[in-house]
Amino acid sequence: MHLKLIQSHVLGVLLLVSLSACSGGGDTPTPSATASPASPAEGLWTGITNTNDRTVTGVVLDDGGYWFLYSAVGDPSLIAGVVQGDSTSQNGALTSSNATDFSVERGTPLVLKATVDGTYTMKQSLDGTIVYPNNAPPRDTFTTTYDRDYELAPDINAVAGTYTGPVAAGENVSVAVSSAGDIIGHSITGPPATQCTFSGLFKPRAHGNVFDVTITFGPQDTCSNKNATVTGVGFFHAGKLYSAALNSDKTNGVVFIGTKP
Repeated sequence: MHLKLIQSHVLGVLLLVSLSACSGGGDTPTPSATASPASPAEGLWTGITNTNDRTVTGVVLDDGGYWFLYSAVGDPSLIAGVVQGDSTSQNGALTSSNATDFSVERGTPLVLKATVDGTYTMKQSLDGTIVYPNNAPPRDTFTTTYDRDYELAPDINAVAGTYTGPVAAGENVSVAVSSAGDIIGHSITGPPATQCTFSGLFKPRAHGNVFDVTITFGPQDTCSNKNATVTGVGFFHAGKLYSAALNSDKTNGVVFIGTKP
């Protein structure tokens, strides 16, 4: 969306309470730290932008981090970018002050900062508005619904295979994921045809049907992420592999939606 989207997922609120560790000699037991509850907006979310006909597919993780991939206008098969950030959700309201809209729609990555305000009903719906500084581009709204596939255990054997798909205008990717979670692939840009290689790892997360992803790019001058390592998430949904990863300062990365031939 010239607002790139964001979707969320809901697994429920988890409150993990650790047992207190006792010291010897009759000292008063010192309670261990209590883990933070999971985000109530956690989940896999799918939907649309309400103003420019883009599809949105993404996840809100248990720690409130989110990754929402959005399509080109009117073409759900062509990835246009990802909106990524951290969120706080409580009592049906979700907010994010550090959204990054990473767009690959024009070939050269365009990075915009934004904020997100939304409303959610756990495991049902997540709707919101993304706002850019100085209204450039204008704010946009999105509507998404919860997908219970998020509640399945992440299965690398189901994900394993070779996927192809476009990652930007004039650039196509082939990536193979092994049953051990290893990633190897390359992108072709052109004409004239030039190649960038990369490798990495898919690792199942402890919460949700999502994988943590690490990708390191090759030394070719044709790699916009030359020699860099990016981190993000990947998930398998409706027969497609969705993945997005950014570098540490969120100035470059990769966004991919692929299908098996």
